[in-house]
Amino acid sequence: MAVPKKKTSKSRKNLRRAHDFLTPSASSVCPQCKSTKLPHRACPACGTYKGKEVIKTEEL
Repeated sequence: MAVPKKKTSKSRKNLRRAHDFLTPSASSVCPQCKSTKLPHRACPACGTYKGKEVIKTEEL
């Protein structure tokens, strides 16, 4: 079984983990209903994409 010969210091451990962070997901604003949506996707609130209705949504 492989075992480290020397103890890994905190700084070396943190340098190795420097690229393990999560990037925040991008979001944009729907021009029709002003709710947030993912870019290049239809708006889940109003169902429009590029000014056209692509998903039928029931209005309450």
